[in-house]
Amino acid sequence: MAGEYSTHNHGGKKRGMNKKGNKKGGGDYSSQMNYDGGYDDTFNSKKFSRHQQDFEPQTSFVSKQVDPEVSKYFSEISNVIEGTEIDYEERAGICGNALEEARGKEVELATDYILSHTLQSLLEGCSLDHLCSFLHGCSKDFPRIAMDKSGSHVAESALKALAMHLQDTENYSLLEDTVTSICQAIVLNPVDVMCDCYGSHVLRSLLCLCKGVPIDSAESHGKKSSVVLAERLNLKPSHLDRNVLQQHSQGFPNLLTYLVKEMLNAAREDIKTLQVDQYSSLVLQTALKMLNGNEEELLHVIPILLGCSMENIQEGKLIKDNAVHNLLSLMKESAFSHLMEVILEVAPETVYNELLAKVFKNSIFDLSSHHCGNFVVQSLISHAKCHNHMDLIWEELGTKFKDLFEVGRSGVVASIIATGQRLNSHETKCCQALAASVSLANESARYIVPRILFLDNYFFCRDKSNWNWPNDAKMHVMGTLILQIVFKFPSEFIQAYISSITSLETDHVLHALKDFGGARVIEAFLCSNASGKQKRKLVVRLRGHFKDLSLHPSGAFTVEKCFSVSNMSMRELIVSELLDVQSELSKTKQGPHLLRILDVDGYAKRPEQWKSRQATKETAYKEFYATFGPNTSLKKNSFLSNTHRSSQPEKVKEIRKEIDNHVATLLDPSLKTAGKHTPEVDANPARDNKAKNKKRKSIDKGGSDNVIASKTIDVHSEKSSKSDEKKLKKRHKEESTSKSSRKKIKS
Repeated sequence: MAGEYSTHNHGGKKRGMNKKGNKKGGGDYSSQMNYDGGYDDTFNSKKFSRHQQDFEPQTSFVSKQVDPEVSKYFSEISNVIEGTEIDYEERAGICGNALEEARGKEVELATDYILSHTLQSLLEGCSLDHLCSFLHGCSKDFPRIAMDKSGSHVAESALKALAMHLQDTENYSLLEDTVTSICQAIVLNPVDVMCDCYGSHVLRSLLCLCKGVPIDSAESHGKKSSVVLAERLNLKPSHLDRNVLQQHSQGFPNLLTYLVKEMLNAAREDIKTLQVDQYSSLVLQTALKMLNGNEEELLHVIPILLGCSMENIQEGKLIKDNAVHNLLSLMKESAFSHLMEVILEVAPETVYNELLAKVFKNSIFDLSSHHCGNFVVQSLISHAKCHNHMDLIWEELGTKFKDLFEVGRSGVVASIIATGQRLNSHETKCCQALAASVSLANESARYIVPRILFLDNYFFCRDKSNWNWPNDAKMHVMGTLILQIVFKFPSEFIQAYISSITSLETDHVLHALKDFGGARVIEAFLCSNASGKQKRKLVVRLRGHFKDLSLHPSGAFTVEKCFSVSNMSMRELIVSELLDVQSELSKTKQGPHLLRILDVDGYAKRPEQWKSRQATKETAYKEFYATFGPNTSLKKNSFLSNTHRSSQPEKVKEIRKEIDNHVATLLDPSLKTAGKHTPEVDANPARDNKAKNKKRKSIDKGGSDNVIASKTIDVHSEKSSKSDEKKLKKRHKEESTSKSSRKKIKS
């Protein structure tokens, strides 16, 4: 879905840089996009607000001309290191000697349009000692270099080169001293650097270096709007927690807190400027993300960013009543709205509670209607932490779904539904309110799904009572995302949606499947808690179209899910249709996977054995769920349709694969050696016994997943011959007895 979100700028004005800046990384890479799917995508916002009229960052200075002899020397060095193949150590020596010649001329060389490229190459190829020596030599001038169009690329290359040595524990003190000297120079006058388009990017890289995260990663500098949206709507796990906070290199945590704290202390008088400047906002967003999880520091930093006085902070009170109006106004400014989104994302619960109760209460709907403020509200809703938060939000927005759709704020509605699903709060109300917002009085439920799929088209229609499925319109991105969330709810809450989607005509289902968002909705329904009978009601409409769907870029996934929820006769029909396009399908990206999963080749060669294998798999899964106690949705559904909704989806997926492999091997022994649709099975009994012993040991340790996997394999090994059927029945009886006894013990 990443390529389908709206590409309009959240702040209105694009922040592009010159060609060189875009190529090398010195410009602004973090301007977020409008992911609301709203109508207000052509507004223009001013770059600076009234607070900036008296402030002008010093981003330009007169640089000395490079001496002609020095220029000639570095040009020759450039030809040597770029034009020939040289040994790594020899290259490092040449670069180190050249950097020695640059001593005292660092600023002139770094800010020269031509020679700055050579300097970048030297910094990337030299040893750590020469790199640190260069940075120490120009540390006092580092802010000037960072704010120059050419110098920013040099500064960026130097920081990336330092980052390459973060795992080098022997030189940690040398690295720390070097970074310290840079930080000390920055905090002397941080406002100029933060508000400069080039300096802002360098400063963000410095923050990432101190944290120990990759400097050039998208997560470090601000994620794409599509990624942010997917995380907020529970469609993708958070990258911030996994990549930025956990899997990072050894950084300089003390320097990170020092840099952020001293920058804000030095800039306290200019906080109104920093709040509304687009470049300083990006620096502050990065700083907050790097401090995420450090509650003590966040409790110090966030009040400053909100403009709280020192008296308030010392008293332990975050916001005074007279500051609420100012904050609500700031949230309608582009730069501060971005900053506020991140504040709400990382805020400790005490801060979140106070912001929700004092600032947002009674103003949530007003903010939701604003082209910038609605993004803040989406963040507020998405980071609600408990039922009480949801209660307050629902009180103001629960009856406003239709109003929000009419002004193009579908992202706010999506956030409410996703948060209700995540917190298991207001689930019935969310589903009912959404359905009511797109339904007319005394109307059947069949229109709910089509109207959400085409939100804009429906709400722009003057005569809504005569609205029909538009065959030439593109499906609404946010509408398709909302439906994907809806089908994650338990089936008892979404019967109206199930009835609506199963009432779609064949042409409409095909239209949906040819739209990337629509296809995700169909797949979400097939993976939902709906019954197998309800799912097959939709699948049967695709009879005769499976071969065309399988050749569509995203259709292979849909065909696979249709196969999973189908009964035996429908599965046979699907596979027989794919036989006609087997050669074409094998040349597509997902085709080989689909052919292998459905075992199309096996069906073509031995149809009866294929049927037997499918029947055995289904029996195996039913026995598995009967033995190990699946949830209610799994009991009533087809054996494949809902397995991924288990508490441990990856483990269940592995078990399904294991069963498939064993069943295929047992029914067709030739597959053991041929290795056609199953992995090779070890024929060595000794090794096989060792493996079983290891599994028994892991079971003794209490591994529930290993118990499931090993018992499943044992069940289907015992089915390998008819003479073992009695043993199998006896085993099931014993397991049932032991299971009931365990329940008694627990009770």
